[in-house]
Amino acid sequence: NLEDYFAEMWKVDDECMRVLKPEKQCGILIGDTRKQKHYVPIAMRVMQEFLNAGFILREDIIKLQWNTKVTRERWMGENLDFYRISHEHLFIFRKPADASEYSRLKLSVKWWH
Repeated sequence: NLEDYFAEMWKVDDECMRVLKPEKQCGILIGDTRKQKHYVPIAMRVMQEFLNAGFILREDIIKLQWNTKVTRERWMGENLDFYRISHEHLFIFRKPADASEYSRLKLSVKWWH
């Protein structure tokens, strides 16, 4: 289930923050899903948790999914009332050198309280 997935991802971001040296980067490729025909933004929740852990978002690269043969064949001929998800996010996070970077890069860090 998704709650278990998110609980494990929170462990991943904490471990990445622990092992990375200051100013080094990590990346994660992640997609979204649907539940009961509604979009579930998994990537955004994971991004928020990496920002919660103290990372700075360096890039959000949108990767288009091509040649998804299994998905394409499964959906052919179906009349759907929602759009297919055809992208993934490649987030690049950077561990800050020190706390002063948070104010300098305030638009790329955690913005909520």
